[in-house]
Amino acid sequence: MAVELKCERITTTEMLEEAIGIRYAVFVGEQNVPAEEERDEYDETPASCHHFLATDNGRAVATGRWKVYEPGVAKMQRIAVLQPYRGTGVGRKLLEAMEANAKAEGCTASVLGAQCTAEGFYHKLGYETEPGEPFLDAGIPHVNMRKKL
Repeated sequence: MAVELKCERITTTEMLEEAIGIRYAVFVGEQNVPAEEERDEYDETPASCHHFLATDNGRAVATGRWKVYEPGVAKMQRIAVLQPYRGTGVGRKLLEAMEANAKAEGCTASVLGAQCTAEGFYHKLGYETEPGEPFLDAGIPHVNMRKKL
């Protein structure tokens, strides 16, 4: 699949709704996360969080967001890639764009709660699993991971 990828910060309500549509398809549709758990206060406006959208020839295919977790540390969240685009490098490029933005905003580290099934993906991108047992988030096993930016 030839991917013409563009990763950018979400600036409009329309882009944010496209991103949330991807999250619903992946988390609610595929992984059975309760719909009422998917949206939160960070989804009210594009300015509520650092939201990102990846598009392929104008079609929204992946999304993620980050927020300040503690001073100098970004927390990556809600990273979702539509099924046909998994394994194409879209997730990596999206996360790299988010990390670059966090670094530009003064963050020196990135943390995330990775689904256990995605732990290997994040390891390849330089994240290290933090000590501790896996935990459930929306009924899905996760581990905490960290990376220096």
